[in-house]
Amino acid sequence: MPKKRSGGGLSPTQQAAKFLGVSVLAGAVLAGIALPAVGALGLAAKGSVESFDELPANMKTPPLSQRTTILDADGDQIATVYSRDRTVVPLKDISPYMQKAIVAIEDSRFYQHGAVDLKGVLRALNKNAQTGGVSEGASTLTQQYVKNVFIEEAGDDPTKVAQATQQTIGRKIRELKYAIQVEEELGKKKILENYLNITFFGQQAYGVEAAAQRYFSESAKDLSVEQAALLAGIVQSPSRYDPVNDEAEATKRRNTVLQRMAAVGDISRAQAADAMKAPLGLKVSKPKNGCITAVKGAGFFCDYVREVFLTDPVFGKTKEQRAKIWNQGGLTIRTTMDPQAQNAAQRSIKEHVYKSDEVATAVSLVQPGTGKILAMGQSRPYGFKKNETQINLSVDQSMGGGMGYQPGSTFKPIVAAAALDDGMPANKVYSSPYRMAYPSPVSACDGKRWVNDPNNPAKLENENSSEVGPYDMREATAKSVNTYYVQMISDIGICPVTTMAKKMGVVRADGDKMPQVPSIALGTQEMSPLTMANAYATFASRGMHCTPVAIESVSRRVGDKTSSLEVPKSTCSRAMSENTADTINALLKGVVEDGTGTKAGLGSRPSAGKTGTTDERYAAWFVGYTPNMAGAVWVGDPAHKRKMSGITIGGRSYGKVFGGEVPGPIWRDMMSGALEGKPVENFNSVHIPDSKPRDRGDDDGDGGRDDGGNGDNDGNDGFIGGLVGGNNGGGGDEPTPSFSIPEGFIRGQGNGGNGNGGRFG
Repeated sequence: MPKKRSGGGLSPTQQAAKFLGVSVLAGAVLAGIALPAVGALGLAAKGSVESFDELPANMKTPPLSQRTTILDADGDQIATVYSRDRTVVPLKDISPYMQKAIVAIEDSRFYQHGAVDLKGVLRALNKNAQTGGVSEGASTLTQQYVKNVFIEEAGDDPTKVAQATQQTIGRKIRELKYAIQVEEELGKKKILENYLNITFFGQQAYGVEAAAQRYFSESAKDLSVEQAALLAGIVQSPSRYDPVNDEAEATKRRNTVLQRMAAVGDISRAQAADAMKAPLGLKVSKPKNGCITAVKGAGFFCDYVREVFLTDPVFGKTKEQRAKIWNQGGLTIRTTMDPQAQNAAQRSIKEHVYKSDEVATAVSLVQPGTGKILAMGQSRPYGFKKNETQINLSVDQSMGGGMGYQPGSTFKPIVAAAALDDGMPANKVYSSPYRMAYPSPVSACDGKRWVNDPNNPAKLENENSSEVGPYDMREATAKSVNTYYVQMISDIGICPVTTMAKKMGVVRADGDKMPQVPSIALGTQEMSPLTMANAYATFASRGMHCTPVAIESVSRRVGDKTSSLEVPKSTCSRAMSENTADTINALLKGVVEDGTGTKAGLGSRPSAGKTGTTDERYAAWFVGYTPNMAGAVWVGDPAHKRKMSGITIGGRSYGKVFGGEVPGPIWRDMMSGALEGKPVENFNSVHIPDSKPRDRGDDDGDGGRDDGGNGDNDGNDGFIGGLVGGNNGGGGDEPTPSFSIPEGFIRGQGNGGNGNGGRFG
């Protein structure tokens, strides 16, 4: 008596011997299945057996692609993303009705035959010979599983998918041999489990669990007999039997499956009859894939996480390796996103800027000392509809963002940090005239010098004519005096400033190098909100810069095994001395307390920050921080077409938009909500000696404003950050002095002049 496996039938080894021993029959079988006519049977026989023997002994089974879940810092779901929507479940978590239904309709002798059903093969061969075509196949459930493995291995490559599904003798040979191997190694129950998890059920659902959720919004373990019959019927042709788009055809197919289940004794005929009368009972859940599904307005944070995974070498040495892991999915990614901070950001955005406004806002929040990104959002939601976008306005171009935006006067504290770290006293006084030519020459890196054109010198001026020095660093920072900071960078040189910026992680959003020109002191180089938030976090952490991170941990499930992946770590390094950072903190506290940023103040909670309004009001900023949180708010037109004069934002009309007027309150409300319930921390105090007192006719510290301190006297409120225009103190006439800008003097979004001066010497 030949030894039988459980379930009956010859063992795989015996089946293989029988198959190989009858080469003519094997050739006929293969040719009869694969070819329309039987005339080629003899020609195929010898080659078929030789090809069979030459196949590798083991089939490589790729891990099944599954959905990836992205979580916030508290472990709550943000979004699900997937190449193929699949959740692998064990056989015990699949309804017995589903198991019986798929076997009944696809391979009713599954438990009686081996890898190849010879009776089925001969039956198909006979019918195909009679019809002269391929009217009936002979694939067992095992062979179908093997075919699906090949399709899964092909991924989304259309050429490989075509090769995996083409009707050729070679593919059938490979399918048959690997089916024998699979039967011997896995056994019937595991094959059935794998088959139900790999098969496509239509509507973007791969595997029975995803299908049960898609069509009935419930788990595979709870499927009723009629539900199971419907899903089993879909497999043969997911498009033809799609119950969502053709209920009548799907019902007919479901009833065919029920009849077949009754015929093989899985259910009684009475059960089948009752089930056939039942409605389909669909409770369809729409496919939810990608960052568009994100909650809490975290679509752009989700997108940033995806970009990190696809670009960071920690997840794979090559782009292809990283993409393969991402597409296979099965990942659980815990991020740094703080739900309280994210909710606060979204509330503030929604209150102050409407998605239908002519301009947009983007915000980022970072934790000082760790680099953790706590929140990221913007007024135009993640999506494809009107007033929606997929461009992440908070990040650099390489991470899915745009070209960036001139930060204006929010760059000035970086200049001050470079000067202080180089030994400049905090009470340094410069003449700071209302208008001046750029000093020349100015030293740059590598021994070079920037030289102003003596025949057509580039000039700049302060916000309004009342701003006439001398000023010390405290007052010049609070009032954002342009001429003070240009004199400062001319004094210390350009290289210390660009070096300090690099230490603080400040780079152009488009990836280009920062040019060696003195106008960088006025914030003419395009940056992203995340870059600026993280830079100011360096001040908050007393000079320690930590690279931004968005991912806390990643676990990966392959089959029934779960492993942890290495994740990118923040790298912290000292960018400046503690004393320098403490001094900057004291200077920027003054901006919030009695300078251009009073509307951003947090009341009793110590805070510091800086306003910025760029050339012709194409963008306005507030970047600020407390000792435990730093944030940046940008407002402007992403296309850089709409100037923010005579504009309505968030339902309010503005004659002119300033950094302290719109971004400041957004920052204030965002930070207040994000920090609610968190400890109130103080900055490390530092003494800044007073410079020699003098009478400037303005003792109230409001920078000459006539609006009671509510205006924004940001010195970067004009062309290239203050060369012309801007707020002149509560709505007075805008100054229009003459000026000239040398060709190549700045790089940025401004409408630069045509002067011929400004060169390296």
